[in-house]
Amino acid sequence: MRARIKDGDKAAFALLYDECAKAVYNHAFRLTGNWSAAEDVMALTFLEAWRLRGRIDAEGGSLRPWLLGIATNVARNTRRAARRHDDALARMPRAEPVPDFAEEVAGRVDDAARLAAVKAAYGRLRKQEQDVFALCVWAGLDYAQAAEALGVPVGTIKSRLSRARRKLAEHGKLADYGEPPGVSRQVVGDRGPMKEEIR
Repeated sequence: MRARIKDGDKAAFALLYDECAKAVYNHAFRLTGNWSAAEDVMALTFLEAWRLRGRIDAEGGSLRPWLLGIATNVARNTRRAARRHDDALARMPRAEPVPDFAEEVAGRVDDAARLAAVKAAYGRLRKQEQDVFALCVWAGLDYAQAAEALGVPVGTIKSRLSRARRKLAEHGKLADYGEPPGVSRQVVGDRGPMKEEIR
C-alpha cells in the first residue's frame, strides 16, 4: 500500500482514509477539544498527506503514525492561525455600539399591518372612488385640482370622495381622513352653523 500511495494510486489512498480517518479524527479532537475543529483538522490532514505522498518510504508498516504526525502539525498550525486572526481583530479599532432597533422594527411591523388593512379597505372602493381618494387624500390635491386631473366636474369629485369616506368609515379604516387641504365644511355648533377649515 505504501508503494501504491507513493505512486499516486487513488484507490489505495481511499483505503488508507477508510482505515485511519476515525483515528485521525479522534486524535484531532483530543488536540483541539472541538468537534468542528477536529473535522477541519482531519480533512486538512488527508489533503496534506496526499500532497506529501512522495515522501513516503516504500518499506514499512502502517501509515497511521505518519498520518497522526501530520494531524499534530495541522492542529498546531490551525491554532497558530487562529491566534494570529484573534490578535489582528484585537488590534482593529472598536466598532461603535449598534443602537437597539427593536422599537423601530416593531413600528415597521405595525405600519405594515396598518398598510395591509388600508390596502384591503381601499381595494373595496370602486375604481372612480379610489382615484378621487388617492388624489385628494393621499396626494393632497384640492377638489378643483382633482377635477382637473380626472377631467370631471368638482361636484363629481365631492360626491365620490364622500362615498369613499363613508365606505371606509364603515370598515373602520381611514375614517380619520378629512376633506382635501383648504376645503371648508359646515359644522353645527352651539351658535348655529359655522365654517371649519380642514387641514
